Amino acid sequence: MHRSKCLLWTWVLFFATEILITSSLFAQLSSNTDLATTFDYYEMRRELNPRVLETIDQGLRWLEIQQGSDGLFHNHPGITALAITAFLKHPEGKYSETTHKFIKKSIEALIKLKQDDGGIYDLTKQPALPNYNTSVSVMALAATKNSDYDSIIKEAQDFIKGQQVSDSDSRYYGGIGYGSRSDVYDLSNLTYAIQALKDSGGDDDEVWGKAVQFLERCQNRSESNDREWAGDDGGFVYAPTGESKAGGTKSYGSMTYAGLLSFVHAKVDPTDPRVEAAYHWIRNNYRVDENPGMDQQGLYYHYHTMAKALSAYDQTKGGSLTDAQGQTRFWFKDLAEELIERKITDQLTAKEDVPDPANSDQLLFKKGENVELAYWRNDESRWMERDTVLVTAYAILALEAGLRP
Repeated sequence: MHRSKCLLWTWVLFFATEILITSSLFAQLSSNTDLATTFDYYEMRRELNPRVLETIDQGLRWLEIQQGSDGLFHNHPGITALAITAFLKHPEGKYSETTHKFIKKSIEALIKLKQDDGGIYDLTKQPALPNYNTSVSVMALAATKNSDYDSIIKEAQDFIKGQQVSDSDSRYYGGIGYGSRSDVYDLSNLTYAIQALKDSGGDDDEVWGKAVQFLERCQNRSESNDREWAGDDGGFVYAPTGESKAGGTKSYGSMTYAGLLSFVHAKVDPTDPRVEAAYHWIRNNYRVDENPGMDQQGLYYHYHTMAKALSAYDQTKGGSLTDAQGQTRFWFKDLAEELIERKITDQLTAKEDVPDPANSDQLLFKKGENVELAYWRNDESRWMERDTVLVTAYAILALEAGLRP
């Protein structure tokens, strides 16, 4: 009897210790999640996280060797910024300017593109996409956590804010576009701009207030959208004109996740009916094998935006959601498994010992060992998604966003 009690207390102490160790994981789930689901979630993450980390590392190894001699990736500032941000957002903080010179080289290449107006873009390339390239460059600069770049970031923030439509009579009021044309403003670029300001500490209630009106006019919710085309499914389209890349005024996945993410960053209450309507659409159209409404078009941009949105929204930030059928779905597991399945693996042989910058007394690989690499590719070319560097950066950023507590 005494032995049974000891054994019982041993198990009690074991589970108590496990709960304490994994409290950060449990805290991610909503307060009304039942205990069985909580333990299922913990067990899932304990098995999944190491495979996700391995996949991230494989992708980053592949990305590193794609850098051009000038520090740019595919000779494109936006792709360069996304790739470098993927390195700097590594969940274990493995990469930095000081430990990896190639990162410093890319950052310097981006800074060289700074214009007199504060934007970061290349005038020799047309269209120059000033807002898009500046926004993603700000994300990369902010991710370095290097105060030497504060003044550059501040000027870039002011440039981004200056791109916002301030004419309250304009149907594009509150919007931000690519920056190359004065008559094109869209939800995708507004989301990048908001994300850049948020990542770099550029909170601005005036900017958020204007942005929210633009967001309303991109949402299929007639109660809050004053445009005649508005429907009522709660999803989002590309622009306030009703333009949808899915055809007509149809809501689709990537823009609905972009809308939800932008609402969150613009400090709209998570219980606000506009936010809940977007989440309702997501629950009704939840899937990871396609960009809902677009099939495979824009798939990796969709993954990137989906992971960021669901990691930021209160109801889903822990990695799970309740679908329209009332079933708990571990969305991060679904997304991670899909990306792991879709990765294309490769190998190279280390020509010399490769030290681990995070542990100076250890090696990542010994000379002659095979090094595992991975990358992603979309056979659908729309929005440059046949560019393997671009979609690999998207995939890694999606995995990193979901993996972080």
